[in-house]
Amino acid sequence: MPPKTAKTPTKAKPRAVELSLSPLDNNRLANLCGVLDENLRQIETAFDVSIARRGERFTLRGEKEQTAKASDALRMFHERAKNLLSVDEIQLGLIEIANRPAYRNSQKPDDDAPALMTRKTELHGRTLRQVEYLRQIQEHDITFGTGPAGTGKTYLAVASAVDAFERELVQRIVLTRPAVEAGERLGFLPGDLAQKVDPYLRPLYDALYDLMGFDKVGRLFARSAIEIAPLAYMRGRTLNHAFIILDEAQNTTPEQMKMFLTRIGIGAKAVVTGDVTQTDLQRGQKSGLIEARKILKDVRGIAFTEFQKEDVVRHPLVAHIVSAYEAHAAREKQNES
Repeated sequence: MPPKTAKTPTKAKPRAVELSLSPLDNNRLANLCGVLDENLRQIETAFDVSIARRGERFTLRGEKEQTAKASDALRMFHERAKNLLSVDEIQLGLIEIANRPAYRNSQKPDDDAPALMTRKTELHGRTLRQVEYLRQIQEHDITFGTGPAGTGKTYLAVASAVDAFERELVQRIVLTRPAVEAGERLGFLPGDLAQKVDPYLRPLYDALYDLMGFDKVGRLFARSAIEIAPLAYMRGRTLNHAFIILDEAQNTTPEQMKMFLTRIGIGAKAVVTGDVTQTDLQRGQKSGLIEARKILKDVRGIAFTEFQKEDVVRHPLVAHIVSAYEAHAAREKQNES
């Protein structure tokens, strides 16, 4: 008699949730759904659900927790849909909804978030770690922010620098990063050293323009109130009354990191950001960021924030991409052992 084969467990059908948004307002529904239902597609992608609509009635299918979040999102956006909702409003709102379990029975991220004086008046921490990061920057002279791409490490650091400058807590802003990227060598790039490193510093320019405006940033550059330079330019300097940001710090050597941290002068504040999983140093070369976290973890006056994939504040797909890479790395590690 042939052996019985084990039955493959049948996959549970996605749970259906019915939702009705009232009172019926076709204009508000159109603003909620977006052009060609693009806003609904954003919600589907963020929470891995499917959404079908007939009039003001919505049918959501997916895991129980995810359909609950998607329902919350639809209700929240429906309340805000007096006018057409922008992609930014949708995606930032989805991030806040996705992080609600992290602060259940606690304050919402924006309830006690530090206020920042920038051109973007609505700017605030969208997750608990972002709020804590902003608070640590304000309360400590040196702050380390590490974690995956899209968690706001650099952008919030630049926003804090702009805030400190506008409040006249510092006299200038200095932004720097090592000129090492994905194995490329500067000698093969055209132009002088300033032109060679300019593409690597472009994300810092973009953040400044967004937070202060192009014209104002240009005027501040002209009188050296803002400086953006490669890390090599920091050697031998003492930076007093400045807000200094070292970006992409995972690509520093231990010697460079020590050199940078000892540049900080009287009345200065520094923020060091980086992602230790994306180091572009040569094989076998130690990362100054990784070493600094070990050496300085118990030093009073220095704060550390370690962002997680839940703090990603980018397109909803980015969080899924980070999760997929983490799962792949875990499988690879398990296969090697």
